Amino acid sequence: MENKSKLAFGKKNYILMLVGIVVLAVGFIIMTLDKEQYGLGFLGITLGPIVVMAGFVIELFAIMVKDRTHENTED
Repeated sequence: MENKSKLAFGKKNYILMLVGIVVLAVGFIIMTLDKEQYGLGFLGITLGPIVVMAGFVIELFAIMVKDRTHENTED
């Protein structure tokens, strides 16, 4: 009998979570790069928020996806 770890997520989930965090950080950095007053240019109003929303979608997907290698196999 093999002792398997009973973690909630598998390796695939954690990798997707890290990718989502990086995308979120890039989105916030893009918003800070806007040179218009009060961040009202293209980077601060359009591109940055779209990238941040993509990061949140990746995070949601990372939580919802089931890692096939992490299935519970009890005999």
